[in-house]
Amino acid sequence: MVRFEFAEVAMGIAREAGALLKEYYEHGVAMEYKGDVDLVTAADRASEALIVKRLEAAFPDHGVYGEEGTRDGLDREFRWYVDPLDGTTNFAHGFPAFCVLLGLERRRAGLAPDEDGEMVAAITYDALRDEMFVAERGRGAWLNGHRIHVSKTETLQESLTATGFPSQKRHENPNVHFYQEITLRSHGVRRAGSAGLDLAYVACGRLDGYWEFKLNPWDTSAGYLLVEEAGGTLTHFDGGKFTLDSREVLATNGLIQGEMLHLFADMFAGRNLEPIPTPAEFAARRKAREASK
Repeated sequence: MVRFEFAEVAMGIAREAGALLKEYYEHGVAMEYKGDVDLVTAADRASEALIVKRLEAAFPDHGVYGEEGTRDGLDREFRWYVDPLDGTTNFAHGFPAFCVLLGLERRRAGLAPDEDGEMVAAITYDALRDEMFVAERGRGAWLNGHRIHVSKTETLQESLTATGFPSQKRHENPNVHFYQEITLRSHGVRRAGSAGLDLAYVACGRLDGYWEFKLNPWDTSAGYLLVEEAGGTLTHFDGGKFTLDSREVLATNGLIQGEMLHLFADMFAGRNLEPIPTPAEFAARRKAREASK
């Protein structure tokens, strides 16, 4: 197992936060609303407080940007993005899909406030399954000590993908149309309710692609590095460079990226889409591709 510079300590912090979340999960928590529809629980706040305390002790010169309001030392060279409980709605309803997310950004001197630095470490911890996804820049992506890679699925029609829907202004979000088109053109689309887990699953090959609108830096910072270090791609819907302030994310194994970008371009432009293949046409395409190898 490769030795990590920052992630070694962060894994311990994430594991401690995960144990705290499990305790809350097993006993149940009351839901609160921090907006019209966004949920928050005591577990979110307790997890962020624990993580921030541990990060400040381990890395006193680092800044912290947390979902639940922590904004400390954001002008420092290193900045941790913290989602103390990604998948709060699942958690509050007892649905077993949530995780702890920690992403570390290094910001060089002179960088403008709206410019990204470089993601250098990432942790995604699923406490219920005891799955620890970890990456550091240039050292690969790992799951419980084993190196992980994106899938080798070559076409959208044979892919399993995932997406999510924003809690705010869902009626104004176009994603239901993307969901329909990609569902009918692939093996299926999953909607588990945790962007962090979806990105980790692209990194380890359980999913071939993932897209979503209206995310935040704490949602994507860890998965960003995991996917890249596992050999995948992370971009905007038009193929442009992904940034932490992006409100859209397309993560793929790289092999199906072109098809997904083409489909997105047609849908945004309102162009006529190619007819959805029948099962027989799917089979014929697969045979033709296999014969060409």
